[in-house]
Amino acid sequence: MKIVINGIHANLRFSAAHMIPKHESCGVIHGHSYIVDVVVEGERSGEFGFVVDFKKVKSIVRGICKELDHKLLIPLKNPEMQFKSTEGSVEFSIGKKEYKLPAEDCCLLDLPSTSAEDLSEYFAEKLYRELEALNGEISSVQICVNEGIGQGAYFTKNRD
Repeated sequence: MKIVINGIHANLRFSAAHMIPKHESCGVIHGHSYIVDVVVEGERSGEFGFVVDFKKVKSIVRGICKELDHKLLIPLKNPEMQFKSTEGSVEFSIGKKEYKLPAEDCCLLDLPSTSAEDLSEYFAEKLYRELEALNGEISSVQICVNEGIGQGAYFTKNRD
């Protein structure tokens, strides 16, 4: 059985800036209004026969969105980025360009990129771990991170 949550209607969204180093047009700091769609698959269980409670899923996803909202998303594992500091202020360079930003304006992510593809995997992994702790009957979590309406990347986290 699957449950499906449409991010537009469920208000699963965040706004953030990011960059994709060395990309022709996305290599500069720019932003998106992201929308997160969710599909959870698993066995029905518990008193109410739910796969998982919609409210719980939305709460977890909104929490992840809140961490990223109105921040510059910075991938710590990007080989093009050389970090000088991540304490107090975030200082890094990409080629000849140097950046220094207040830490509170940044969200440092243990990712190779902040593409929609990597963000969808990030959301799916986090949501799966939290739901697995609540309900061992979850078989997969699929996330689509949309960079605006009609353009996004899907990632599915399956039970190992």
